[in-house]
Amino acid sequence: MVYRVIGLMSGSSLDGLDIAYVEFQEQGGKWTYRIEHSTCIPYDLDWKSKLADAKNLSASEFVKLDAAYGHYTGKLVNQFLQEHNLDFRVALIVSHGHTVFHHPALYSIQIGDGAAIAAETTLPVVSNLRSMDVALGGQGAPIVPLGEKLLFPTYTYFLNIGGIANISCHSPLAIDAFDVCPANRVLNLLANEDGLEYDDQGLLAKQGIVNEEVLAELNKLEYYSAPFPKSLANEMGTEILFPLLKSRCTSIADALATCVEHIAFQVARAAGLLKSKQTNSPESLSMLVTGGGALNTYLCERIQFHVQAHGISLVIPDEQTVQYKEALIMAVMGVLRWREEANVSHSVTGAVRSSIGGALWLGNS
Repeated sequence: MVYRVIGLMSGSSLDGLDIAYVEFQEQGGKWTYRIEHSTCIPYDLDWKSKLADAKNLSASEFVKLDAAYGHYTGKLVNQFLQEHNLDFRVALIVSHGHTVFHHPALYSIQIGDGAAIAAETTLPVVSNLRSMDVALGGQGAPIVPLGEKLLFPTYTYFLNIGGIANISCHSPLAIDAFDVCPANRVLNLLANEDGLEYDDQGLLAKQGIVNEEVLAELNKLEYYSAPFPKSLANEMGTEILFPLLKSRCTSIADALATCVEHIAFQVARAAGLLKSKQTNSPESLSMLVTGGGALNTYLCERIQFHVQAHGISLVIPDEQTVQYKEALIMAVMGVLRWREEANVSHSVTGAVRSSIGGALWLGNS
């Protein structure tokens, strides 16, 4: 069976909207894929401001933004379709939306009204991928592991370094996954303080000196000692890590260096916890690293330094997979929703059962 799908992802780092046009083939339960076209459309300053401030809006203004962002997303998809001559080729659009509120086991809200996207594109749209899991008592995150299992079956460990870093471990019996720590969102905010959009390849962080006192304080934060399943809201990075690093470190370079070391330490700690649950675990294992942080050379060097104690080696794939893996996974989750098959695992989120997540909007009925 062949499925031609567009996956959409907007991460907490506010860099832009990722769009990936993917062709999937499924035969006898085995899945293959090819990303035919992909792009990241950067947010202008107006949209960055709107998305960053969304949590402070009144209820009526929030609903207006939800609809406006949905229409905006639909228009961007239409441009993408035209640029790549994809009219009448796409069967489904799958949109993660942009997370504004994430309070585990209570609610997780992504704006970008799926009905508005469907109205703009006249194509079927799957959205609200986290809502069913939350309704079933789950964290609503991470939601990518089942897609990882289908598309990357040879890997045991996965690390995605986006606004928040998350990790997953696939064993024959179960999938364990959780949010590790704030990542690119904080690194970018610190780089902004030095007039940079981001710390390219971690070059500024590499010049800094780690503040060991601040690092120890960060590593003692309550979230890290909590058992998984667990997930993070953006506020841990923006309201706790960023102010602490900015105020207590001598320079932005030192703050970046300290933040990088914190991320690397917590990733290694998480990997060690996951590996300790495995029986007959091989001495040497590979971890597939994706997300914008995979392009941060210094960050990946520090992660590799720490995870080598657990016999784990980082694997950084081609840049297209690095940049668009989450949009790719959203696309396959939408296909599973279309097939009415489970796409969110309760062993990952802590829900009472696995679920078929996503609302379906038919754009041209």
